[in-house]
Amino acid sequence: MRSVYDLFQNDTGASFVWNGTDKASTPCSWKGVSCNSDNSSLTKVTFSLFSISSSEFLPFICQIDTLESIDVSQNFLSSIPNEFITVCGGISGLKLLNFSGNKLEGFLPTFTGFGKLESLDFSYNNMNGKVDLQLDGLDSLKSLNLSTNQFSGSVPTSLGKFNLLEELHLSANSFEGEFPTQIVNFGNLTLIDLSLNNLSGVIPDRLGELSKLQVLILSANRLSGTIPQFLRNITTLTHFAANQNFFVGNIPFGITTYLRNLDLSFNTLEGTIPQDLLFPMNLQFVDLTDNKLEGPVPSNMSINLIRLRLGQNALNGSFPSASFESLQSLTYLELDNNQLTGPIPSELGKCQKLALLNLAQNKLSGVIPVELGDISNLQVLSLQSNNLVGAIPSNISQLNRLQRLNFSWNSLTGSIPSSLSSLRSLTNLNLQGNKLSGQIPVDIINLNVLLELQLGGNQLGGPIPEMPLSLQIALNLSHNLFQGPIPSSLSRLTSLEVLDLSYNKFSGQIPIFLAEMGYLTRLVLSNNQLSGVVPKFGSIVSVETDGNEGLIYPSPAAPLEYNKGKTLSSTIVLVLFVWCGFAFGVSAKICIQYFISTNLHETEVCWITGDSLHQFQIKLSKAMTAICRPINVMQSNQFYTYYKVMMPCGVYYCIKRIKKRNKSVSLHSLERFKQGLVNIGHLSNYTMAPLACVVESDTTYIVYEYPQHGTLFDLLHGRCDDSTLDWKSRFDIVVAICRGLAILHGGTLFSDQIILFHISSSSIFMKHLNQPLIGDIELGRAFNSSQFSVAVGYVPPGKLILRCFCDDDVIQILNK
Repeated sequence: MRSVYDLFQNDTGASFVWNGTDKASTPCSWKGVSCNSDNSSLTKVTFSLFSISSSEFLPFICQIDTLESIDVSQNFLSSIPNEFITVCGGISGLKLLNFSGNKLEGFLPTFTGFGKLESLDFSYNNMNGKVDLQLDGLDSLKSLNLSTNQFSGSVPTSLGKFNLLEELHLSANSFEGEFPTQIVNFGNLTLIDLSLNNLSGVIPDRLGELSKLQVLILSANRLSGTIPQFLRNITTLTHFAANQNFFVGNIPFGITTYLRNLDLSFNTLEGTIPQDLLFPMNLQFVDLTDNKLEGPVPSNMSINLIRLRLGQNALNGSFPSASFESLQSLTYLELDNNQLTGPIPSELGKCQKLALLNLAQNKLSGVIPVELGDISNLQVLSLQSNNLVGAIPSNISQLNRLQRLNFSWNSLTGSIPSSLSSLRSLTNLNLQGNKLSGQIPVDIINLNVLLELQLGGNQLGGPIPEMPLSLQIALNLSHNLFQGPIPSSLSRLTSLEVLDLSYNKFSGQIPIFLAEMGYLTRLVLSNNQLSGVVPKFGSIVSVETDGNEGLIYPSPAAPLEYNKGKTLSSTIVLVLFVWCGFAFGVSAKICIQYFISTNLHETEVCWITGDSLHQFQIKLSKAMTAICRPINVMQSNQFYTYYKVMMPCGVYYCIKRIKKRNKSVSLHSLERFKQGLVNIGHLSNYTMAPLACVVESDTTYIVYEYPQHGTLFDLLHGRCDDSTLDWKSRFDIVVAICRGLAILHGGTLFSDQIILFHISSSSIFMKHLNQPLIGDIELGRAFNSSQFSVAVGYVPPGKLILRCFCDDDVIQILNK
């Protein structure tokens, strides 16, 4: 045992301590070691998150013949010695092997002699090849986890001759072929996860023989056919997910009789939604987004529903007449992009836990119910693109947690209530495309976290008040009745990217301060009454000034004038020619502003990941189009903006746009940048791992997997589903973050340490509720960080590792 200790010391340095301060102390007191009740034998070694990179110690561990469990997960192991398999195979009582979250490569070893092994976990590695008979000798195997690797071939079914398997995790690989019917031989199966593979064909009916099955996840494959009816006969089945496939036909009756979670989104299902689908009392989560479903929304709903997503279908009829008063657990309601008619029921105001209400792009009519102002937890309210009339209810101002409010493209009248200024959490306000009149309330400046304000297409006039300094994404006042000079108060908006003042009656000269706004990328002044010389703008700014007869353009960029000898058609051709030349010269920025989808090609993408599935799913032209829409912004600051983007296959990704015009984020070199991203990818268990990047002259785009639970900030402040975190969950998250920071600061993978220049709950992304990922690593690895300032509240190791604010609680993890 002393040799094992010494080997660890040589491998990881003095910072690693296995046995505490006294080498002579009993092994049962050593870090990572567990013994039986009388301390007579060692039964378990757990070296998870120990920063181990050498696997030479593994055969020594196997000399402990009383071991029942070996856990070396979340380290930096790249290989497993053959001696380990040989020696550990002789341990008669070994029940658990966990190698998850390392950097293992190559083929899966053949396990000989592990007759008592019950749990085997190789998830989150880089292993490849086919899985055939390597596991056939594991006669006692109950849990197998090979997820998130690069295994290929058919789904393995030779998993021990006694067929005792209970859990099969094979997600995020490259398994292909049809769904193997041999799986039904494992009659004890309670969980099957085959998501994110390349499986094809239909779900075999024999799967209904698995009478103990509780979870069946088949998401993101190429499965086809219909949803099998036998699912309603498995009384133990609580979770069925078959989203992002090619299923057709109707949804079977009775399929949710025993289910708690159903996800059939992003398929081609048709017909009506069965009237009994939403009724079972056990049902909590239903997602049928993006199918071809039609007919009415069922009126009978489970009082335990938490999330109901029926958007992007062809549902019609009046808004469901369900008794919303009883839906006290409903948190997410999405019925957008359908053909629903009639008024919005006032009973929705009784859904006190509702955090997101999305009824956009329907044919709803009538007024906005004042009762919506009673939903105290509401954070997103989307009613755009309907036929709503009347005034904006003033009691919407009671929604003090509201972050996104979108009433655009309706027929709302009256003035903008000044009470909206009390929505201090509001980041996006969109009222464009209505019939609003009067003035913009002067109190709008109190919305001090507002990032986007869309008021275009109304009948607003009068003086333009001072705007919130936080505005960054866009300020749109177009198609209104504003007049007079462009107000100088707009010069205060130093972070603004898009300013649209077109189709008003602004007069006078174009202020020089507009050319000095450092982050401005698009300025629209068309169709006003402006005059004088047009200031010189930077090449990265798209400026639209047509329709102002009094403007004078400095040489050599003077616009073409109509000469008597020229025809209108020839003038148009010449204007288009000049414009196309200009567009080509500044395409990098203009692409961001709505034109990128036609100019960016997949060949310009630098792939960081070797995962063929991601390369197949990520379409950068689609992504760049999507980030032009402010609604896709997740978060933003002076250095970068995160966007949530859905690819054509239905999978969400996260796009990070880094703004390099700030000198503090200048690129070292292209090759060093790419290598930095590759190195960060090796830390995927602890950080947001980049999948691809696009580098332009002034902007860089990085693609990541989408964190399903948002950020830690979202969880702590109730922005996501499953956001009720008990104290233990919060503590576990903080400890996991600190372990990640310890890895970054330890410098074990790279030649130097990775010191973060900013960390907060908003930069911690939640891939799972128990797996926080540290974001913004590349700001310190790939860019010139000499001018970054350390965030207030963060002190490097030696004092305070992390301070986490959890509502009224504060957790401080100190480094001894």
